Amino acid sequence: MEYAIKQLFHIDASREKVFNAIATIEGLSNWWTVQTKGMEGLGAEIEFDFGSFLGPTMKVIEHVPNETLVWECVARSEGWHGHTFVFALDENDGKTRIRFSHNGWKEQDDFYSHCSFSWGRYLESLRQYCQTGRGEAFGSEGYRK
Repeated sequence: MEYAIKQLFHIDASREKVFNAIATIEGLSNWWTVQTKGMEGLGAEIEFDFGSFLGPTMKVIEHVPNETLVWECVARSEGWHGHTFVFALDENDGKTRIRFSHNGWKEQDDFYSHCSFSWGRYLESLRQYCQTGRGEAFGSEGYRK
């Protein structure tokens, strides 16, 4: 059996703005980690680092502008290798609704719980970035430890 971390939330911004925040290096570095580098688009690989911790390398395996972005963790991450990360966007009640899932968990252990909490925190940072222009990415001025 596999488990997933799932989040459903709304952002008061256009789908295009939200998609750019999750699909571009500039956008990602404003809400997840300032140490984001790589290419953009289908087949691209993106590296996310968190201080001295070398975070995941994600490969973009699905890229439908303003609708769907899917990553697969292909390297450099303890416990996430082979996991997929889905951002599905649609419009709901004048806002962008995001259905996020982090798939591939073998068990719901402490690491799963830690990641579930962290995703909630960073997805709120995404919301703030899209709505106000200022997220709380790891390594940024506004980041809360």
